[in-house]
Amino acid sequence: EVQFVESGGGLVQAGGSLRLSCVASGLTLDDYAIGWFRQAPGKEREGISCIGSNTYYTDSVKGRFTISTDNAKNTVYLQMSSLKPEDTAVYYCAANLMRKMCTAVGGSLKVYEHAYWGHGTQVTVSS
Repeated sequence: EVQFVESGGGLVQAGGSLRLSCVASGLTLDDYAIGWFRQAPGKEREGISCIGSNTYYTDSVKGRFTISTDNAKNTVYLQMSSLKPEDTAVYYCAANLMRKMCTAVGGSLKVYEHAYWGHGTQVTVSS
């Protein structure tokens, strides 16, 4: 059974940092493009970063967030710095089952191309 487990979220003041982890079991992360998504209350899920045969960042996080992998631990990380209140959301990771290249449309990864969603980890940034 494939399972993704996200962790590392929490409450942080604006300007602070967090590192999110996404641990996968049942598949090898290096075989897929792995995306980080977030969903704020009342908003659609947004694909903000991806690592595969390339890397991708949506404009709103470019220069502040860094995605990386540790293949030995089968884990993908999202280092988030200079956090803003608008970064508040539940953050999820998922695997792209259609391609290993990170592609985006309208500034977001394609949600429908991804699967094996975890329960997410809450990030709250206070002003």
